[in-house]
Amino acid sequence: MPEQVPTLPAGGVLSVTTLNRLVRDCLEAAFPLSWVGGEISNLTYAASGHVYFTLKDAAAQVRCVLWRSRAQLLGWRLENGQKVEVRALVSFYEPRGEFQLNVESVRRAGQGDLYERFLRLKAQLEAEGLFAPENKRPLPAYPADIAIVTSLQAAALRDVLTTLHRRAPYLRISLYPTAVQGEGAGERIAAALQSAAAGKHDAIILCRGGGSIEDLWAFNEEIVARAIRACRQPVVAGIGHETDFTIADFAADVRAPTPTAAAELLSPERNGLLARIEQLDARLTRHLARELADRAQRLDWLATRLVHPAERLRQQGETLLTAHARLQRAWSQRQTLIRQRCTQLEQRLNIAKPQAARNFETLSHLKRRLEAAAGHQLMRLESKLGPLGAALAQLDPDAVLRRGYTLAFDADGKAVRDARTLAPGDRLRLAFAHGSAEADVVRVVATPEGN
Repeated sequence: MPEQVPTLPAGGVLSVTTLNRLVRDCLEAAFPLSWVGGEISNLTYAASGHVYFTLKDAAAQVRCVLWRSRAQLLGWRLENGQKVEVRALVSFYEPRGEFQLNVESVRRAGQGDLYERFLRLKAQLEAEGLFAPENKRPLPAYPADIAIVTSLQAAALRDVLTTLHRRAPYLRISLYPTAVQGEGAGERIAAALQSAAAGKHDAIILCRGGGSIEDLWAFNEEIVARAIRACRQPVVAGIGHETDFTIADFAADVRAPTPTAAAELLSPERNGLLARIEQLDARLTRHLARELADRAQRLDWLATRLVHPAERLRQQGETLLTAHARLQRAWSQRQTLIRQRCTQLEQRLNIAKPQAARNFETLSHLKRRLEAAAGHQLMRLESKLGPLGAALAQLDPDAVLRRGYTLAFDADGKAVRDARTLAPGDRLRLAFAHGSAEADVVRVVATPEGN
């Protein structure tokens, strides 16, 4: 891309302000936002919150400014002599005519490669579903036994133990010491997690204090992430400061911003629990008092319904006598109804009793009428049958064949009615009055359509 040459005024003489502005525009246009590495010197934290320093190497140096809004997001303090890499915009400070870098972000030297490794591993494990929310284990509401995996020398351990003792002194705590940084720390952390998972603990805290990405790198190793997911208990990760994120944080069931916060997540505060118990005790007392009052009222109501056994027997005797009298009346009425019904049925039986002589005479009369009607019907049908038989004989195909005619059938067994449907060489079956024969067509002579 060709460089843009600033347009000079007509007179050819530039003011200092114009010159500096043109220089700034050229620099900012020519250099994109870039990473620059070097050593910090002349570091100054201004009262305004801005940070000023010089970035140098063995042969050169450049002034840098980190504005307050960016410095507040850094999460760690810059020191003289630190090797850093800054992401900055090349600029020019016009009032003093100085070339400088406007810094957007800062990272410790070498963090670029580590950060790339971190992102690659995070993407790989995330694609495997290792960080899936549905696989996260819930924390116990009231744990009684907690395992802590960290270094014995870690300041975070003291913070965690102090918090647990203050909030829940009844908790049983088991410590699984391990190295948390340096060569082989990842394998040792994984082994400690495996040992903790084998115990009868309700949850596991994995913690350490803050530090650089190199200090925390053991918690970015794949073996640690897989060891966390292999634990049968829920794991709370409290690693570094609130702005520090590691692979272990994503693999854990819950990420706490600090080790102290991890302890708070797994330790219901004793005073809060006591207050809750007092509330439940008061509710239980009120419930029991109300239940006793209800039962006493029901007892009073039942007492009003209580009857002396002799009085109850007397009442039951009267009821029994009344029922006996009703039963006798009902039985007498039932017998009367049955006698009336029997009388009615006897009368109907006498009326419906069959009279054999009269029925025999009727049957003989009906037989004679039936025989006469059958004879007349038979004569009428015979008179119709003669003409129908004659007509049927005329339509009989066998009679036609007996007169010398022949029926021709093609290879499909269909009757041949038109010679135009045949071709020389077709095979025909000829049916006669007696027997049949097969023939081949030699020549077809078709009758014109008009004849």
